Amino acid sequence: MQQKNKPIIIDKKSTYIAPDVQFGKNVIIYSGNHIEAGTIIKDNVTLLPNNYIENSVIGRGSKIHASVIEQSHIEERCLIGPYSHLRAGTHLKNNVHVGNFCEIKNSTIGEGTKINHLAYVGDTDIGKNCNIGCGAIFVNYNGKIKARSLVADNCFIGSNANIIAPVVLGEGTYVCAGTTLDTSTLADDFVIARPQPTIKHNYTKNFLDIKPC
Repeated sequence: MQQKNKPIIIDKKSTYIAPDVQFGKNVIIYSGNHIEAGTIIKDNVTLLPNNYIENSVIGRGSKIHASVIEQSHIEERCLIGPYSHLRAGTHLKNNVHVGNFCEIKNSTIGEGTKINHLAYVGDTDIGKNCNIGCGAIFVNYNGKIKARSLVADNCFIGSNANIIAPVVLGEGTYVCAGTTLDTSTLADDFVIARPQPTIKHNYTKNFLDIKPC
């Protein structure tokens, strides 16, 4: 690597860095990282173990752990992983958190937004300071075409919600856990769409007494 700034590489034997990768100052790379051509890693980035990064920009002060990042742009002080997958066309703005087992594809995520657990965000523009709950899915494909959704600032998407594109969610929209939403909302709308549960009291023993064929 013929360049002014050289990273601190904890384990050179387990680390691959393509010749044209560019580094800022004070970059730390732990074991098991694989960094492909076209990548730019800026100042004070920490790459914890076992990342794959390809043709992407990693902004200052970001920290990434055990994740795959492809053709994406990450701005400053983002936290990613473990086990996140950022696919082509992803753009994370400053201070975004993308956590365990999340996948983001062809989407822009606004400053301060958190997508921390088991979520899929495809073809969606999400504004600032939103919370995307565990298991939320932005449904972008109906089997024939892919469509895009827009989520304005300060929205809350509850756990296991399905946001079916194309929709526009107004600023401050609150989507309750378990809701499937295929309609756009206005600012500060509260959305809840759940079937009522059926409860059969003292029925468990009858169910468990059924013998398999």
